[in-house]
Amino acid sequence: MAENNKKAPINGINLRIKSMYPNMGAAEKKVADWIVKNPGAVTDKSIVELSDLTGASEATIARFSRRLGYGGFQEMKISVAKDTSDEGRIIHEKVQKSDTCQEIFGKVVSGIDETLMHTRKILDSERLQRAAEVIHDARKLLVLGLGASASVAMDAAHKFLREGIDCTYSSDNHMQVILASHLSEKDAVLAISHSGASRDIIEALEVAKSCGATTISISNYGKNPIEKFSDISLFTASDETQFRNLALSSRIAQLSIIDTMYLYIAMRRDKSALAAISKVEEALTTKKI
Repeated sequence: MAENNKKAPINGINLRIKSMYPNMGAAEKKVADWIVKNPGAVTDKSIVELSDLTGASEATIARFSRRLGYGGFQEMKISVAKDTSDEGRIIHEKVQKSDTCQEIFGKVVSGIDETLMHTRKILDSERLQRAAEVIHDARKLLVLGLGASASVAMDAAHKFLREGIDCTYSSDNHMQVILASHLSEKDAVLAISHSGASRDIIEALEVAKSCGATTISISNYGKNPIEKFSDISLFTASDETQFRNLALSSRIAQLSIIDTMYLYIAMRRDKSALAAISKVEEALTTKKI
């Protein structure tokens, strides 16, 4: 086994690796050696990126995580984060326990500003244009999201429905696969996943793709598993750690991408979009006092 870095903390994962190392296969040992040599660095890596860095397959990394007693790669990253980071970093990279509400507000706004600026720089304009046109031309649109991404997916479906697009939203992992299985080459799927590693979302995309539907994903920048099943990959760029389940500032960037496509489509649906929006507004007037 590779020599442990002198600066490496004596944490839970290092102890687990040390005890399990003799029983690991050659590929798993490559993963173990990399983690020991780069203490804490795994928290900022996706499973695809770690695969590239170690030469081990994604399946091997998943098996390695389970060998150490974790439920999967994501659970392993959360455990490492707790061992190697300040407690607050699990929640937010810059917020401290001693901060006032006003100071926290300033840091949240600053994080949103940075995320939007970085997203604007890395967002591929041709992919964005193509994604909007695919949604515009689709017979049906299925929007998917789970966990923190569910609220963003719901917002997207709400907007596209308002302008007359035949749109279905689901945050139930079984229903997502059922709906995906009924799609065709005339349809499209929009999947929201900050990590790009949600197993259920990827499975639904895989089913939709096998049915011929065009698949679009919005995830955080970097190599991640969802790309393999996305015809069009759109990215946000946030400094939020990838081990954290609740994305904060990246959610605003995702909503901005959705708003952009919504406005693009509304401007190009002739009078039909305006008529649909007006019809919805009129129907909703009874809901207001």
